[in-house]
Amino acid sequence: MATLVTLGLNKEKLTFNDKGWANITISINDDTNQYGQNASASLSQTKEQREAKEAKVYVGNGKVVWTDGNVKTADRVEEGVTASEQSTAGRGTPDLPF
Repeated sequence: MATLVTLGLNKEKLTFNDKGWANITISINDDTNQYGQNASASLSQTKEQREAKEAKVYVGNGKVVWTDGNVKTADRVEEGVTASEQSTAGRGTPDLPF
């Protein structure tokens, strides 16, 4: 584990897809604001929304509460790999309940 972030989300601003998920993007900034926060959450945007420079819908904010200084990007999911296969990838004991 490389970083822990605590966030407060505004449930009134969340929108859910047809499967019940609210997809959000978390940004961690180098500087803190006047409230000591350096993380924000916004609704995830499609490629078309980003290219059209649509405004982000912010749903929460927070701060980094711990880090070991090493943040890595996630591996890309290969085509044809199911979500359950991806979520257990690299785990030595897939029978664990978490």
